[in-house]
Amino acid sequence: MSEITFRHPVPVLRVFDAAKAREFYLGYLGCTVDWEHRFAPELPLYTQVSRGGLVLHLSEHHGDGTPGSVVYAELSGVRALHAELSAKNYPFQRPALEEDAEIGLTLTLTDPFGNQLRCNEPPTG
Repeated sequence: MSEITFRHPVPVLRVFDAAKAREFYLGYLGCTVDWEHRFAPELPLYTQVSRGGLVLHLSEHHGDGTPGSVVYAELSGVRALHAELSAKNYPFQRPALEEDAEIGLTLTLTDPFGNQLRCNEPPTG
């Protein structure tokens, strides 16, 4: 019997406008495009974006993902990320840090399609 090994899951987030998705994920969040796919030039986009260990699939395809989904992403340096994003003066986002003794420090970002990225730095100790 072979061993079953899961790798890191990659969430698929539904987006409705490639230009708005690029503005948020590349321009604001600082991700890079790893690859893009369309079955034909006029058909919906399916792409992978990433920043460090954060890897996301963005899809304009009907049925891929549900608008308003939540992705929980653990990281270190959430205060630095908050400072970096705050300095960009992105007009559609003014995220605040939320601190909870049990959960840690959380920065919640909402993309133009209602999807949330909960960037969480768990407490140490």
